[in-house]
Amino acid sequence: MRQTRVVVVGSANMDLVGTAPALPRPGETLLGTGFVMVPGGKGANQAIAAARAGASCAFLGAIGSDAFGVTLRARIAAAGVDTDQLRTTYGMSGVALVMVNAEGENAILVTPGANASMTHLTEPELAAVRSADVLLAQLEIPVGTVTRAAVAARAAGSRVVLNAAPAVPVPPELLAATDLLVVNETEAQALTGRGRDDPSALLDLVPRAVLTLGAQGAWYGDRDGTAVHVPAVKVDVVDSTATGDAFTAALAVAWGEGRDLVDAVRWAAAAGAACARRLGASSALPSRAEIEELYTPA
Repeated sequence: MRQTRVVVVGSANMDLVGTAPALPRPGETLLGTGFVMVPGGKGANQAIAAARAGASCAFLGAIGSDAFGVTLRARIAAAGVDTDQLRTTYGMSGVALVMVNAEGENAILVTPGANASMTHLTEPELAAVRSADVLLAQLEIPVGTVTRAAVAARAAGSRVVLNAAPAVPVPPELLAATDLLVVNETEAQALTGRGRDDPSALLDLVPRAVLTLGAQGAWYGDRDGTAVHVPAVKVDVVDSTATGDAFTAALAVAWGEGRDLVDAVRWAAAAGAACARRLGASSALPSRAEIEELYTPA
């Protein structure tokens, strides 16, 4: 099997993750049970996840000139991701404050930092986009930049996978350049107003879509008439922070390798489950072997 090339354009943050029996309510202070500091951001997470899942992966994003930026670059590169086009901008890196309770549920506050500087793409960055088998993008950097990347990838014959997260307005030009849309219930509701009640409404926007449903698995549909529910893989959940990123990256890798998309969703579900077994974001992303351990073909 030829190694697929995935290019990820998106955010990079330093995640400051604290655990406690419960999430604090407004005005409440709780004693935590643990703390870790790990690279995060949906872009960096998905780049690392794609590399661990077996892709040749390049990451386009921005980090700050602070100590967090130095650590982010080193950790992303150490995961096997090509960081040649990862920018360093003066100022602070993106930071995410993550709180996780005993059930693995989380609450997250993100300060964009350097991610907000991604207001354009350079010619070398566009060349990287055009080299992709699959372009994978999210919406934690300015949406105009994501749109330009998607349009350039589509023009070059690359597949475009858009994880429309967080839930922000998505311009028609970006949707028109998207081959496969991945959203959760909140994001689907924002896009269509119908969410779980009518996931097929996503197909009014894009030719193929996946709706992730947490512990209930995922729905996949396309304009050829396919509509399939893929159940979640059952594991003991420690932290759900990066499960969506593991799922989306594995989906992009599997599709790029030539798997049928329904089977690719099954493989992605195994990746999300494997990720949920460990604490943290990038530190929890599974290897290809860990995905295969939990994957069950139809």
